[in-house]
Amino acid sequence: MRTLIWSQLSEQDKQRQLQRPALENSAMLHQQVTNIIETVRNTGDLALKDYSLRFDKVSLTVIAVPKEDILKAVSNISDELKQALALAKANIEKFHSAQRPQSVSIETSVGVHCELRTQALRNVGLYAPGGTAPLPSTVLMTAVPAQIAGCERIILCTPPPISDVILYTAHLCGIDDIFQVGGAQAIAAMAFGTDSVPKVDKIFGPGNRYVTEAKKQVSSTIGGAAIDMPAGPSEVLVIADSTANPAFIAADLLSQAEHGSDSQTILLTPCSQLASNVTKEIEKQLQPLTRQRIARDALAHSHILITDDLDSAISISNSYAPEHLIIQTENPRQILNHIYAAGSVFLGPWSPESAGDYASGTNHVLPTYGMCNSFSSLSLVDFTRRFTVQELTYDGLNNLSRAIIPIAMAEGLDAHANAVSIRLKAQ
Repeated sequence: MRTLIWSQLSEQDKQRQLQRPALENSAMLHQQVTNIIETVRNTGDLALKDYSLRFDKVSLTVIAVPKEDILKAVSNISDELKQALALAKANIEKFHSAQRPQSVSIETSVGVHCELRTQALRNVGLYAPGGTAPLPSTVLMTAVPAQIAGCERIILCTPPPISDVILYTAHLCGIDDIFQVGGAQAIAAMAFGTDSVPKVDKIFGPGNRYVTEAKKQVSSTIGGAAIDMPAGPSEVLVIADSTANPAFIAADLLSQAEHGSDSQTILLTPCSQLASNVTKEIEKQLQPLTRQRIARDALAHSHILITDDLDSAISISNSYAPEHLIIQTENPRQILNHIYAAGSVFLGPWSPESAGDYASGTNHVLPTYGMCNSFSSLSLVDFTRRFTVQELTYDGLNNLSRAIIPIAMAEGLDAHANAVSIRLKAQ
């Protein structure tokens, strides 16, 4: 990681240091994903099998995972891992159950009754990344709130070959409709349906750049599917002062760097000595990591930025809008009061980002690439839709006509006004 002094950078350099790792040629990526989506729409399962062989090097005879394979996976998981997943699931359930929305029923004026009702989405599709690191935790983060919300049908797509722990975790969450298909083709299959994969109303879960691009495209296509958020390569930003433990910070930065070579980690601190110590700790902790090469690739486009003070660090963080924000300062809650944009925040020395990734109870499906300015972390409400109800009495409509008719006429919509006046004349 390069160490830079923020105040010595030009405005152009400051913007450059806060840029995310460049995606592959965006026009090329867009076209590649467009082609995949169109092929899946046109040839369905045939395309899914072809892409599986081409991208995953797996020849599929069936796309849906047989029930016996799921049950076999259950017996292959150690008791220790089962207990770990059960603990994580319990905490996720507890936190998300507390998010159940309240219905609203109110009389806004005499004879005018309004309601806000919430319904679970009927059909949802979950995506769990495979690739270099299969993520059973993502299954928990998406399946648990879907179950709590009461979604009627929940399906899971994940790249082949599917690990036993993914199958077990899905089964633990009550999901047995599992399809061994990944990438942009999985998103297309869930958005438009194939003979094997049912069409869903909304797609959840993070993925690589192809998955993220596919989610964007299907969500803007008529007849496609809604999506949770743009969730791409992982990122973490740490705000720290001289009281922080450099070993802890290095461990947090590396925990994100090992996700993928396109991950990004940033440390903001006014303490140059801390920056130097973190650099030494990173090199020390890198050595035994099994994913050292991937972490090094990610660190190549990551930074340590020495700021004038913590206020400057806060301003930079809000501008960057990180997926994960770790605050290791003397008074982290005081810093929190000034944070505007972050997907999930971790306060103090004993709150590693790993806790949120797995078992604290919060959701690890988070917006990335600066989208925290407008998107929120995944929550129970994302698995629901809301609608309003109104019921008026004659007196209520009569009283409200004093607002409806003048506004309708001012807008030149006399049929709207007539829909009221014709009723009032009928009494």
